[in-house]
This record gives sequence, structure tokens and C-alpha cells, in this order.
Amino acid sequence: MTPAPNPELRNQRSHRAILDAALELALRDGYAKVTVEGIAQAAGVGKQTIYRWWPSRAAVVLEALNDRSGPASQVPDTGNVEADITATAEAVIRLLGTDLGTVWRGLVADAQGDPRLAEDLRRTFFEPRMALWRERLQAAVEAGELRTDVPTRTIVELLFGPVYHRLLIMGPDTLDPENTAARVDYLLNGIRKR
Repeated sequence: MTPAPNPELRNQRSHRAILDAALELALRDGYAKVTVEGIAQAAGVGKQTIYRWWPSRAAVVLEALNDRSGPASQVPDTGNVEADITATAEAVIRLLGTDLGTVWRGLVADAQGDPRLAEDLRRTFFEPRMALWRERLQAAVEAGELRTDVPTRTIVELLFGPVYHRLLIMGPDTLDPENTAARVDYLLNGIRKR
């Protein structure tokens, strides 16, 4: 006797196929050309399946990008906050300089006119990573590496804000991982403990 199909397994396969299709289409054709219809066709599902789980193509692409980048995890802590910041910033810049960065730019642009997407972007991507960096920077404050009078949230914004400014305003060609150490040094000269 053949076992009955497992609907949960089918849902997992459909979910995975949708995320993979959304990211593949965004990388191949550009984020602006991705449609729910295209995702559904590439994933081999109906549009109603996508709309049952996501409100828009942007929500699907955001989840696909979060899935690709993985959950926020511990930030480096070598005991040298400057080296840890530099290594992370270089990795972020290199990643944003790829086709994923182009998809990311489109998603952030859509978030400017979509409050729900903007909130999802903050909640699922930025806030978890910022929280980890605030913890790392607080350890550096406690170790006497950084000033005590600069809020760690401000430091995180000062560190990573310029990267996103360059990506979103100046364009991905202005991202330059080779100059990251110098930029981190310029910034830290203002927030190092004196």
C-alpha cells in the first residue's frame, strides 16, 4: 500500500522552490522584473500558494535574501574591535558588490513606499544584526577600547551607514573594500577612548 502524501513535506518543498525561484529570477533578470507570476511559474506552484504565505513579491525576495544570508549570528570578537569591524565591513562590502547587492538595492528602494516591507526589513534583517553589534561594541567600551559617552546604537549607524549610503546613493561601483581599514580608522579616531 502506498503511503499517503505528507502535506507538510509538500509545503516545505513548495516553500523552498519559491524562495529559490525568487532569488534566481532576481539575480538573472534584475529585481525590478521579478513578478509573483514569474516566481510561481519558475517554482511550479500557483500564484495563490505564494499569496497564502507572502503579501508581495518584495516579501518573497526579502525572505529569500534572508534565507541566503542566514540568520544573524555572533559577530567577531578577537579582542581587537578595530580588526573585527574592518573584517565585517569588508565582507559586507564584498557581498554588496555582487549581484546580491543589486537585488538588495531594489528591495530597499521598494521599502521606501511600502511601510510593511520597510518594517519587515528592519525587523528581520537590520535589527538582529544591529543588536549583535551593539553587544560587541559594549564589550569594547567595557574593555576600554571605545568611549563610554557614545551610544552603541550610534556607533553601529556610523560604522555601517556609510556602506549603505555608498550602495544606495552612489552606486555599487563606489564600494571599495580595500579602503575599509582606513575608513574604520578615521571613524574610530573619533570614538576611541582617549
